[in-house]
Amino acid sequence: MAESSGLGVAHCLKELSDAKFLHFKILLIKEPELQVNPVLWANIKLASRTDLITLLNSHYPGQVWDIMSRTFLQVNRRDLWTKFQELRKDKRTYKEIMKTAFHHIWTFEDNLYVLDAEYEVVTGMQYKVLQEVFDPQLKPVTAVILGAEAIGKTTFLRKAMLDWASGNLWKNRFQYVFFFSLVSLNSTTELSLAQLLLSQLSASSETLDDVLSDPRKILFILDGFDHLKFDLELRTNLCDDWRKTLPTQIVLSSLIQKVMLPESSLLLELGNPSIPKIYHLLQYPREITMGGLNKASRKFYYMSFFGSYQKGRDIFNFLKTMQPLLSLCRNPYMCWMFCRTIKGQCDRGEEMNLVYEPDSALYTSFMVSSFRSVYDNHPSRENRARLKTLCTLAAEGMWKQVFVFKSEDLRRNGITEPEQTSWLRIRFLNYRGDCFMFYHPTLQSYFAALFYFLRQDKDTPHPIIGSLLQFLREVYAHGQTQWLRTGMFVFGIATEKVAAMLNPHFGFIPSRDVRGVIFNCFRNMNQEEFSKTLRSQSLFKSLFGNKEEEFVTQVMGLFEEMTVDISNVDVFTVATYSLLRSQKLKKLHLHIQERVFSETYNPGDGDIETFRRHKKCSFMTNFGDGTLFHTVLQLPHLTSLNLYGTKLSNNAVEKMCSGLKSPTCNLEELLLGKCGILSNACIEIVTSLNFGKLKHLSLVENPVENKGVMVLCEILKDPSCVLEKLMLSYCSLTLIVCGHLSEALVRNKHLSLLDLESNVLEDLGANILCEALKDPKCLLQELWLSGCCLTSDCCEQISTVLTCNENLKTLKLGNNNIQDRGVMRLCEALRNPACKLQSLGLDMCALTIVCWAGLASAVSTCRTLTRLSLDWVTLDHYGVRLLCEALACKGCSLKVLGLDISALSEESQKLLQEVEKKSNLNILHYPWVKEENKMRGVRLLWNSKN
Repeated sequence: MAESSGLGVAHCLKELSDAKFLHFKILLIKEPELQVNPVLWANIKLASRTDLITLLNSHYPGQVWDIMSRTFLQVNRRDLWTKFQELRKDKRTYKEIMKTAFHHIWTFEDNLYVLDAEYEVVTGMQYKVLQEVFDPQLKPVTAVILGAEAIGKTTFLRKAMLDWASGNLWKNRFQYVFFFSLVSLNSTTELSLAQLLLSQLSASSETLDDVLSDPRKILFILDGFDHLKFDLELRTNLCDDWRKTLPTQIVLSSLIQKVMLPESSLLLELGNPSIPKIYHLLQYPREITMGGLNKASRKFYYMSFFGSYQKGRDIFNFLKTMQPLLSLCRNPYMCWMFCRTIKGQCDRGEEMNLVYEPDSALYTSFMVSSFRSVYDNHPSRENRARLKTLCTLAAEGMWKQVFVFKSEDLRRNGITEPEQTSWLRIRFLNYRGDCFMFYHPTLQSYFAALFYFLRQDKDTPHPIIGSLLQFLREVYAHGQTQWLRTGMFVFGIATEKVAAMLNPHFGFIPSRDVRGVIFNCFRNMNQEEFSKTLRSQSLFKSLFGNKEEEFVTQVMGLFEEMTVDISNVDVFTVATYSLLRSQKLKKLHLHIQERVFSETYNPGDGDIETFRRHKKCSFMTNFGDGTLFHTVLQLPHLTSLNLYGTKLSNNAVEKMCSGLKSPTCNLEELLLGKCGILSNACIEIVTSLNFGKLKHLSLVENPVENKGVMVLCEILKDPSCVLEKLMLSYCSLTLIVCGHLSEALVRNKHLSLLDLESNVLEDLGANILCEALKDPKCLLQELWLSGCCLTSDCCEQISTVLTCNENLKTLKLGNNNIQDRGVMRLCEALRNPACKLQSLGLDMCALTIVCWAGLASAVSTCRTLTRLSLDWVTLDHYGVRLLCEALACKGCSLKVLGLDISALSEESQKLLQEVEKKSNLNILHYPWVKEENKMRGVRLLWNSKN
């Protein structure tokens, strides 16, 4: 309807007497299509004639014309029905309909209590970026709104939608903007994009053809990925037909991966649970980070909420005495929840008092205060039963991944109509058209967690809701990240502090029993070796939400090995808290992403106040001087620390070394691969290490250069040095360092493995090392020289080593230009009875038919050779036949053969498979890459953008 049409409908209603108008409303709510809930009916009863039109259009877009038309006939006003049909021809534009709908949402549902002008100041930077990322050149753009949970991402998108519909945003850019809350699609198994668009266009004057005439002028705003039950993984069955009805996940995947309507633009809201699932699917996304309410806005919020300058100032001063709570109120929903709790206390004549640690305590304060506003004088047994019905609805929805509920869902779980009205009034529930949602997704998570404290052993098992033990395993072992918030609430409610808040109103809360279940769950996970797959970040967040020292220490004491990826400052905080209580931790794989502790302000990362707050947790002050690093190094049982991929500045290295020098540091294994360590920093690390304890050092993928390794060689010569494994691959070394290494190899009595892969050592460098290996005092057992620019010229010296050195058991020469001539020299040595080599790497060497006979002879002759890698070597059928004949010989001792069988002909594959069956042989592609990565500390699974 255009404005004139809206006024015309209001005029039709004005022709009804007050009695007839009330009768008209009563007939309206009896319409089965509307399914009016009690709160909406209360609003309809009070609505004026103009307000009634706005109210119905905002809740039932596309249905109002038909229903009102029938109702005019039911009140016997055919004359008004006729006039209504004339007005119907003049429908409103889609933009006008969205303006009405989102004005209602902004005014009545977001509860910001912040003036539009004030909100624009708070989000000014993000709003500016929002305007700029969608340039007016009509190029398709994908943008994502990022930020902490409940920081106001959805509110920001709703305001953007309202501003577009009001003509204040993207004036010359988008003709159509569609806002979809994805939680409403969880129960829809199939749809088409056309159907999705028509659900919003049906009441407007535009057609689908009008909308799709120029897709470049369409923007899709998609909200609620965190609570979408469908997996939008990379797919091969994506579709570009927007008319075709497909599984919902295919339609959404095709849209966000730019297969369907690729010329359109996208604006997505992503929370922490959905980022790893969705972000990698997007094409060149632009980021906008929400920072929450600043101090001035929070102060204004309190004044607006309580309707008093003095009261608002009192609340603000009260919060200033509890700095953590003041910071929590940067989150708009937490701010609203806090104000509602305080208001309830004031209304009951109580003093302001708020328990905010753990987080569950704040939610419990809000829940108890709100509950008491309706049921304060009821027995605790009745209250428990009443609350349990709501908690059952929440838990059932969590297990079914349902966030939008119908009236029958409420009735099935025992929620009566009076209780439904109460839950709506105190904002536990909210309505969406004819359906219901919890007022905020985190509130559903809270009530779902509370379910496990209200149920009793005598209760009949719920057919859908799993046990607490099943729930914990799903979250912490199987990675159900969308349930993590519920898990955090379970840990928090399990504290004596929160149980004491619940007991007086709902009866006994078995917090100690729940803690016992949690502990036993993790103990069993550890026994089943789930600790390697355990989602440590999830566990840390939950333990941080509990904060009962004895319990946290008890749980952390279960783990001897952990892998931790610190991707943001919040993760850093919770990881620090838990790791410092790890009394039995032996191995720690710790990675801190480079961007986490940036000292440089980037406007795209959020508002300046957020940056300043996070800078207090800078890399230098917290990682370097003791909050995490120094203390972790003093953990009594910690013997292995892997920092692969964590960028270490020179200053950070200096701080780290202070911990390494401590006599209480018991590290035996230090893996510092890909840490950006330069030669000077390497020297500092080396001189600070206690080589009387350290047995394994990895400096791979660092430009430590000759200078750094020369210092290391001096320490290797020290008799007190017990280093056994030294990993120096990709360290920018040259042949100059080989003389120093050679001298160290002769004098060191413990070094058994030296990794020099991918350094430019050349033949001369290899020959110098061979001189050391010929010395009887050299005890080295493994030498890795792959990718060191070697040729066949050095193979004579290497062959001599193989026949005179009984200690050397592993030699890796892959990715070198040693050619057939070099391999032939090696084969001569292998056939010598004095050769004791067990593993030989010739992968990625350019070998031809010339050397196959000699190689086959060596394989069948050498009694000690058990592992041989020929990966990425061109092998024809003739070579395969010779090799198989050698492998079938009784004298062949080979147990592992590195070879990519799939790259060979079918005939060759068959020959090798027959030999593999008959002999005790494993043919593997990349036979020792996993072992090499473990030795070097290489982590391939970090969730990192570095």
